[in-house]
Amino acid sequence: MNLSQIVHNDPLMAAGMAWLLAQLIKVPLDYMFTHEFNWHLLLSAGGMPSSHAALVAGLCWAIGLEYGFNSPVFAIAAVVAIIVIYDATGVRRAAGEHARVINRMIEDLASGHPLKEEELKELLGHTPGQVLAGTIFGVLVGSLAWWWLKSRGA
Repeated sequence: MNLSQIVHNDPLMAAGMAWLLAQLIKVPLDYMFTHEFNWHLLLSAGGMPSSHAALVAGLCWAIGLEYGFNSPVFAIAAVVAIIVIYDATGVRRAAGEHARVINRMIEDLASGHPLKEEELKELLGHTPGQVLAGTIFGVLVGSLAWWWLKSRGA
């Protein structure tokens, strides 16, 4: 195995493009609603659209295009995608809500004397809408990227 094999893995590259573009559009989408640039969104989990959902949806769809939607490798990709998407909306979102409550409790209990210097990260999970948007975005970008990679003979 060498780096060339990884770079020429079209489903992997399509998934990477879906993830990267999902991360990049978080800043302008957030700006549309808040009128402030939040550059931290480029490197953070959470936000619109879900880049986790875009990554696994793009990978799953590109694998289906590459190997067939009735192939065992597509079945594996679909199961992994379902697990990641469920985790993004369920477990990670609950963890973010718990972090928000714990941060407020510490703030209230400390009354101006912080118990720790760094708060727990609250933007961990996604709303169902963010995950749906990420999934649709991943399928669209994954498809376009896969077809583009195939058309140029990569």
